[in-house]
Amino acid sequence: MKLALLADLHANREAVEAVLEHAQSQGAQRYAFLGDYVGYGADPAWVVERVRELVERGTAIAVIGNHDRAVVLGSAPQMHADARTVIDWTRKRLDADQLAFLDGLPVSVSDGPRLFVHANAWAPEDWGYITARADAVRSLQATAARVTFCGHTHDPCLYYLATTGKTGDFSPVSGVPILLSAQRQWLVIPGSAGQPRDGNPAACYALYDTDEGAITYFRVPYDHEAAGAKIRAAQLPQRLAQRLDDGQ
Repeated sequence: MKLALLADLHANREAVEAVLEHAQSQGAQRYAFLGDYVGYGADPAWVVERVRELVERGTAIAVIGNHDRAVVLGSAPQMHADARTVIDWTRKRLDADQLAFLDGLPVSVSDGPRLFVHANAWAPEDWGYITARADAVRSLQATAARVTFCGHTHDPCLYYLATTGKTGDFSPVSGVPILLSAQRQWLVIPGSAGQPRDGNPAACYALYDTDEGAITYFRVPYDHEAAGAKIRAAQLPQRLAQRLDDGQ
């Protein structure tokens, strides 16, 4: 089975459409959505509805992210000003069913040897970031899953923890499969589909071949100028549109 992994979609319709089309062209049979469907972008209702459609069809699983939780509960003073503005704007554009869908999403999903979570495995609802190898090891040591898939950091990366205690990480190259050795635990961060932050504006996602035990990361160009124009037209913080152009 080929499983497409999408994280941090952030209401970016253009990016999500491009990624789903690319995943289909690569033979994706199922989808795992790793949270943050809303926030920053101008198409929250479309993105939430697309994810909900695939989940209800039985071809996808989805977990909740911190931005999704914030939309359900309402923005909080400690949030970054731009995020708070977009959360408040987003709440007015989702209907009751869409909000209920987000509210009903689990914080994590276990599927045999695989764990799906937005932020980390050690305290999923505290939304702590995995930004270094030590964070990845902490997450891997908190679960028995052989492969953990998570988002939240927006940058694509791959970490491992061997049975000997050896640790390591990879900076994946788009389109190049990496075999996930059975002698190691792995933590897969596919990067952000809707708001990459590694200096490359192309959307990120990964494809996991469960039969081969291999993960392939992809970068998918999309019309980020159109997505940014929608942000500007909605009079959301202009910096959010520039970030799509810069990949930052």
